[in-house]
Amino acid sequence: MLAQFDWLHGLAGLLVGTLVGITGVGGGSLMTPILVLLFGVSPQTAVGTDLLFAALTKTAGTVTHGWRATIEWKVVRRLAAGSVPAAIATLLVLNWIGKVGKDTSDMIVVVLGWMLIVTSIATLLQKQLAVFAKRQERLDEEQSRWPTIILGAVIGLAVTISSVGAGAIGVTALLMLYPALRVSRIVGSDIAHAVPLTLVAGFGHWLIGGVDFVLLGNLLLGSIPGVIVGSLLSSRAPDNLLRPILAAVLLFSGFKLLS
Repeated sequence: MLAQFDWLHGLAGLLVGTLVGITGVGGGSLMTPILVLLFGVSPQTAVGTDLLFAALTKTAGTVTHGWRATIEWKVVRRLAAGSVPAAIATLLVLNWIGKVGKDTSDMIVVVLGWMLIVTSIATLLQKQLAVFAKRQERLDEEQSRWPTIILGAVIGLAVTISSVGAGAIGVTALLMLYPALRVSRIVGSDIAHAVPLTLVAGFGHWLIGGVDFVLLGNLLLGSIPGVIVGSLLSSRAPDNLLRPILAAVLLFSGFKLLS
């Protein structure tokens, strides 16, 4: 029975890792609801474990995107300047509320549910929003600095509470802020930014008791090869098919958590 659960966790990691590599979406937005709804993991443990899962998985994705020169490091630095301080502040508030008590768990479920719904919409409308942004007047280097830092802070808050937000929402917002960048560079930059953010947030959840390291190891056995393969396939994946399916799954998961 234990071996069966190990294989299921590994398979879940493989699926999510591959989707992260292809689309930049799926780390928290898929893994956390999978752990809560399918495997019965408590919300706080699911979020904490998923944050470290995302950090290690996206490190592999960052190496692959870095090798392919599809990371805009200036954007990564700006996002991290907002997200890392926001993550630390959020962790302090969560710890003050009561570490991993029931109130924290209920809050995580509500925030997670709504973030999944917003993420599903962002996933579905990402291309349309990117086309709209390309038609607008573009921000110059200085004008885009503070909106990117503020975006990072919002993502840092959302990711630390729910582990969701650094994928579809981050990519969609970056496509609108930097319409001149290729999508592959936006996805690569988003994955690279998620590494320091999820490391900080995951370490904080570990300190307040919200990480299952056995579960984490099982997930990583599948996710690391998955994200490498997904990153290599990102330019050839059937995006028109994947995104509607992913959006539908996220929307269903969000409503299921809120019901």
